[in-house]
Formats: sequence, C-alpha cells, structure tokens
Amino acid sequence: MTTPDIDYSIAIYPGTFDPLTNGHTDLVARASKMFALVVVAIAESPHKQPAFSLAQRIDLCRHVLGEAGVENVEVVGFDSLLADFVAERGAGVILRGLRAVSDFEYEFQLASMNRHLARDVETVFLTPDEKHSFISSTLVKEIARLDGDVRKFVHPRVADALKVRYAG
Repeated sequence: MTTPDIDYSIAIYPGTFDPLTNGHTDLVARASKMFALVVVAIAESPHKQPAFSLAQRIDLCRHVLGEAGVENVEVVGFDSLLADFVAERGAGVILRGLRAVSDFEYEFQLASMNRHLARDVETVFLTPDEKHSFISSTLVKEIARLDGDVRKFVHPRVADALKVRYAG
C-alpha cells in the first residue's frame, strides 16, 4: 500500500553537481521524458568541500538546463536528509545515474537505505549516453585544476566557471 501524498510522476535527482557535467544534463533530459517533473536537488554537502558554493551550483545548473530547453525541471538546493526532502516534495521517485558497474554497489547501498527511510519511494537508475559514461565531476575538477581543457565534458559556462575557480 502506498502513501496517498506520494506522486510517482515526480522524480528527485539528488547530488552535489560540483560541477554539473554533460552526463548529468543527459540524464535530466532523458528523465524529463519519463516524469512530469524532475527536481534536480543540489545537496549543500559542506563535508565534501565543494569547489563551488551551493548558490553557484544552483545558478550553473539552472543556466545549463535552461539552455537545454527542458521545461519540466526544477533546480533547488537542500541541506537535509534526502528521505526528508523527498517526503517534503511529495515525490515518489529518487533518480540516480549509473556510469559503470563500479557505481552499482554504492548506489545499491544508497537505494536500500533510502527504502528503509522512505518505504514507498522507489529508486530508478538511468545510465548516461555512452559518450558521457566516463565523465565524473571529480575527474572534471582535477583536469580543470591542472589547467586542462574540460569543454568536451561540461557546458561552456561551467568550463568558464572552473577556469575562474582554479585560476592561479
């Protein structure tokens, strides 16, 4: 039996998005075809010491997704337990991306924990287009930090923001 205030047409796509990559954008665009609303929920995550502030990550994400023309997407920040945020939004789905088999164990553990915290919420996994499957925010930041060209992996505005962030 499901809780009546849960809407399975609303998917929450959580992450730090530090920075948003072309793989993230690809997943959001494809998920937007499956759900009435995709909420890109950007975690504050101060323990991860993000390169960009929460406000910067929200701004970059809104800009990139706006240019992508995806209309049924909302970008918001959050600083609470994901299960609580999902309940507040009345969403029935947590969307997660899987790039490689190596992601599966960690993502499976997260999905199992979220199932215990929010019994009626489902986790849906999507894989990015193969051309984006090797991209990670961590790798993009490392390339940018070492003054490499990241324009193939992120939107030009994100690439510019990384260049400014790591200018030394």
